[in-house]
Amino acid sequence: MKQTCDIPVWDLPTRLFHWLLVLLVAGAWFSYKFGDVNMTWHKWNGYAVLTLLLFRLAWGIVGSSTARFGDFVKGPFTVLRYLRDGARAPSLGHNPAGGWSVLAMLTVLGVQAGAGLFTSDDILVSGPLNFLVSSASADVLSSIHRLGYYVLLGLVALHLAALVFHRLAHGENLVRAMITGRKHPDHVPPGAAAVLRPLWLAALCLVLAALAVWLGINAWAW
Repeated sequence: MKQTCDIPVWDLPTRLFHWLLVLLVAGAWFSYKFGDVNMTWHKWNGYAVLTLLLFRLAWGIVGSSTARFGDFVKGPFTVLRYLRDGARAPSLGHNPAGGWSVLAMLTVLGVQAGAGLFTSDDILVSGPLNFLVSSASADVLSSIHRLGYYVLLGLVALHLAALVFHRLAHGENLVRAMITGRKHPDHVPPGAAAVLRPLWLAALCLVLAALAVWLGINAWAW
């Protein structure tokens, strides 16, 4: 008998990470354009992004099956075959191309947010770790921090284009899946379902990530 119930795909921590990161990226731009002159909110926004990224790295190792890097990061030949076949093969979590898109997004965000810790405008605003680098290094990192925004916009555009493609070409609503955590059986491999990890483990990863960011910023003052 054909299965009709939606299949569990994304756990709650992964979905919250995704949508919080969307809000924080938007908040980073808004706080830069319209925040106070000391960039207080922009800095805290960056700390939150770093915390989420560290959480995602940890959750990509110990989290639910579809959140693990080993589940969705495939080799280049697998990605090429997937693209050659018109991106038709169903995937429980991220498809082979989407997996590399995730890595690219996390890498760019990590570099941009990390560089922001060392930036300076040479007038009023400096990152909390600016004193650790030379003026020349701070200039380079400030440029990376600014240019990273445009690279990020390009990745976001590709991400949105992929969502539209899957919706129009294959009828797969990936936005809905990232909201509900479930996919229609026609869009997952037969018999597949996510193996979910407990929420307390996600909470522990988040606390440790926040602690790591706090220590990284404040330990130098001791």
